[in-house]
Amino acid sequence: MGRNTRKRRTPLATKAIAASAALALGGGGLIWANYYASAHETNSAQNSTKAAAAQVATISCPDIGQQLTNVPGGAKSQVDTELATLDKQITEAYARLASSRQAQANDPGFVQNAILGPLKDKRTAVIDRIKIDFKRVGATAPASLDGLAACTGATANNTTAGGTNNNGGQQQNGGQQNNGGQQQNGGQNNGGQQNGGQQQGNGGQAGNGPNAADFVDITKVQPNVKAKPRNGRNASTGVFITRCGVNANNKFNTDNVIVAPGVKNGAHHLHDYVGNQSNDAFANNNTFAAAQTSCQNQQDKSSYYWPVLRVQDGSQAFDQNNDGGGKEGNVGTILKAKKAQIKFVGSPTSKVVAMPQFLRIITGDAKTTTNGLANANAHWSCTGFENKVQLTTQYPICPQGSNVVRTFAFQSCWDGQNIDSANHRTHVAFADANGNCQNGFKAIPQLTMRLVYSVPRPTIQNGQVKNAYAVDGFPEQLHKAATDHDDFINVMNANLNNTVANCINTGRQCQ
Repeated sequence: MGRNTRKRRTPLATKAIAASAALALGGGGLIWANYYASAHETNSAQNSTKAAAAQVATISCPDIGQQLTNVPGGAKSQVDTELATLDKQITEAYARLASSRQAQANDPGFVQNAILGPLKDKRTAVIDRIKIDFKRVGATAPASLDGLAACTGATANNTTAGGTNNNGGQQQNGGQQNNGGQQQNGGQNNGGQQNGGQQQGNGGQAGNGPNAADFVDITKVQPNVKAKPRNGRNASTGVFITRCGVNANNKFNTDNVIVAPGVKNGAHHLHDYVGNQSNDAFANNNTFAAAQTSCQNQQDKSSYYWPVLRVQDGSQAFDQNNDGGGKEGNVGTILKAKKAQIKFVGSPTSKVVAMPQFLRIITGDAKTTTNGLANANAHWSCTGFENKVQLTTQYPICPQGSNVVRTFAFQSCWDGQNIDSANHRTHVAFADANGNCQNGFKAIPQLTMRLVYSVPRPTIQNGQVKNAYAVDGFPEQLHKAATDHDDFINVMNANLNNTVANCINTGRQCQ
């Protein structure tokens, strides 16, 4: 992972702190900037101008990728490339935003004229190319794309990017969000104290979160874990365990071959990888099948990967000057899980069918700050509290001797045909409240993962958080807890897939 030394801010990180800015990536999101006057500035007219500029705190961009639920196979590669181009465009827009603070202070129309307008033009050109990609294969792109080019300015209060977070609960069957005990953290919106100095605006070591409101003392949260559905007569009650380590090989990259194949830094944040050792932006099914694996069962070459967790302690990690790392607000000491427990479980109402080889599943949403909580599936807790409290929208502050736990419960219903879908969601689904798969979907072994971390205990004083920790993410997502997500590519062969299903269907515990 590399030697950690005292962090030295890059020019971009300094601008991000000065502007408290975060950017949107992935075709839709927020560009967030909270400009503040220095204490020594006394010119009331100048400060009034700055206040006017500060009113345009966020820019909301429609998430084009999520609108494309049906892309013809012959156009998929080109469309994926265009969606990655949207990421690059908004990254460039953020760089313009972060480097033009004085111009914005002097001209309230600067953001619209110099940033939003050109961004809309560039997005329009991408949409036009996507429509051409459809037309080339004899298909028609969704008519709704024409209305997705413009990004609109808004204040922080008009977006989920700002304000106090309530405690989240588990995402239970069917993706329903349980918002738990509504425990709030004093309504603080200011950031943490890092490197011996207090950060203003949205806080965080790089200026884009987390802040004090993103943390809660778990001992003060009311229990919110719902009972699981009861097993029926035809339940599949077995468990298949695979042991793949905690990334002892230090395999990291900022790619995401599921969402952005062939695009370096397609994730814009750093991933831990266990299992398959050949996962990068350019891997394909043949690459995966021929790869080495960190799993004890050498037949399991599946790829299990998730965004790293960091303590924002002012340290400099190996990626401090890299895209997806310090250049994009992902800073501090990278924490490695003490435990990474991976198992497959069954259905309370039916037997499971074997998963197809190369099935891809993403659980959770890396862009909940932009997209809302509809697809959120983050579960944060502490050892000793996991069966009582699960948080979605806040990070837990654990009591002494307790460790932070991230848990993922993947979608357990499959459409029976596709190993992926255009928006990487519609080929799989969650079971309903009773544990049943709907709409002709079939129950498959449900992947569950539990990651345990030893995390320095955050403390909150006067609205400032010390020892803040946060999951890596797209910078515009402000390192919110709800953005946690996990990725899986099934690279078990047919024999092992059948073995897993048979083990679960016969009620055994296997590995």
